[in-house]
Amino acid sequence: MEKRWILKEQPQAEEIQALVEDLTVSETVAHLLLQREIKTYEDARLFFRPSLEDLHSPFLMLNMQRAVDRLNKAFEKEEKILIYGDYDVDGTSAVALVYSFLSKHYSQLEFYIPDRYAEGYGLSKKGVEYAAENGFKCIITLDCGIKATELCSYAKALGIDIIICDHHTPGEVLPDAIVLDPKQKECGYPYKELSGCGVGFKLMHALCIQNEWDTHVLFNELDLVAISIGADIVSMTGENRTLCMNGLQQLNTQPRQGIVSLLKLANRQLPLTITDVVFTIAPRINAAGRLGDAKEAVRLLTAQENHEAERIAHEIQLANEERRNLDANITDEALVALTEEPGFEQKKSTVVYQGDWHKGVIGIVASRLIEKYYRPTIVLTDSGDVVAGSVRSVKGFNVYNALEACADEMIQFGGHKYAAGLTLAKENVENFKAKFEQVVAESITAEQEIPEEIIDLEVDFADIFTPGEDFTKVPRLKRILKQFEPHGPDNMKPTFLTRNVKAENGFRLLKDLHIKAQFYQEEDGVKIDAIGFNMPELYEVLKDGKVIDLVYTLEINTWRERSSLQLNIKDVKLVQENVMERI
Repeated sequence: MEKRWILKEQPQAEEIQALVEDLTVSETVAHLLLQREIKTYEDARLFFRPSLEDLHSPFLMLNMQRAVDRLNKAFEKEEKILIYGDYDVDGTSAVALVYSFLSKHYSQLEFYIPDRYAEGYGLSKKGVEYAAENGFKCIITLDCGIKATELCSYAKALGIDIIICDHHTPGEVLPDAIVLDPKQKECGYPYKELSGCGVGFKLMHALCIQNEWDTHVLFNELDLVAISIGADIVSMTGENRTLCMNGLQQLNTQPRQGIVSLLKLANRQLPLTITDVVFTIAPRINAAGRLGDAKEAVRLLTAQENHEAERIAHEIQLANEERRNLDANITDEALVALTEEPGFEQKKSTVVYQGDWHKGVIGIVASRLIEKYYRPTIVLTDSGDVVAGSVRSVKGFNVYNALEACADEMIQFGGHKYAAGLTLAKENVENFKAKFEQVVAESITAEQEIPEEIIDLEVDFADIFTPGEDFTKVPRLKRILKQFEPHGPDNMKPTFLTRNVKAENGFRLLKDLHIKAQFYQEEDGVKIDAIGFNMPELYEVLKDGKVIDLVYTLEINTWRERSSLQLNIKDVKLVQENVMERI
């Protein structure tokens, strides 16, 4: 798939030189730090050596004192507290953290995860009524609740107070509840990008401070915060970086029983990176809610006994295998259906419908289809008497606005700029497809139809090594860049561009999919090994001996206890075809 290459805004030369002198680093490292808003020695200290002592006081968050006071009142009166969370990884990890920590200080607790299909996202009427019928006087919502105005009023009428721990953008009207959300108006909390679990952690931290509880016991739960940050794809800056780095350390040095059991079945070894969290742990935890009961994910994350953890991990592993099979099969069926659709190649949107697809994986399938056809995508399937849809968009295109323009064709919809869900009547499917295509065709721009490859810096291969370094060893630059981890939004892995590159003879195609090659620039003599995953088309380009421009990240390849530098190819263009934009 063709990509637009976009070079990030480049720092000023004087800024680079000042940081070089302050930190005693190379110009390349200073350049990359400045692009990540690291401008001073203190910024660099917080970035490279984040400490839990640097965390902001939780009491800077609006309503935190009210929330702590309400919980302490519940403790004093021995009221029952219901810990209520969303069924995704952020929600279940948040429930596991709050339930696990509070259980060490208070016994009148229970947790509740709504059924994905019977109750849907967020605070549900069934959940509120469950609390009322079972004598709960307080509900803590985690990763949900910020828009549940009617249900919070309903709970209030039933004598139940609600503390909302959410990180989503609030609506115009706030619920009648004690709202903890750094994104709400008038909230002066310095960091706005916490995960839902992160907000729950802040509430527990405030309780520790107020009640003089041991904070180290709470910090032992930071592995759950790290999992939530990675899975929910929130900004990897500021407090999130601090929480994630410390959480990963906890995960790797004292992994909880449930994670050990999960990794054993996944054939993964410690230590784990944030990439392992995103691609190994998160999909399995999510599978519990997609194909079964999300409460099992909480039970796994709070399991104390080995046999219990292994039992639940086995069930979740089976659910994940089923999820993968469904995902692959439905994606294949959807691609076949699209190739048979008249005029599909000329369309600006993808809308595909089949009644027997599993509702739990259609969001994943929509994302897969975008990898093949880069355009706003909706996957529809039957849900009882109606049709349910999962919506995914491409960068820059506001799919929520597009759905608003199609509101007359739907029963309901909700979501945000890049992802949404909807329901519509079966008899409206074709009308909806036509309307959505019309709206997208009239509003999408040419740039939005081509995926971007964002580039940090243009370098020659020789720039990667300091003078005198052995080209066959891991350079100092890569060792420093390793300390930029964990990567995520706003701190993505640095991506480089090198021009006028050729491949040495001996490059090969592995499994008919992956390119293994060695590249060089004629003028400097530096040769670097490279791997290009899922790039069979590159083989023909290299076979013809053509000169290319190469976009890549730096990796460490270890083979038989020997480590060397390896380029991970992101994209290539023939030299004469390359046009690059700047941001």
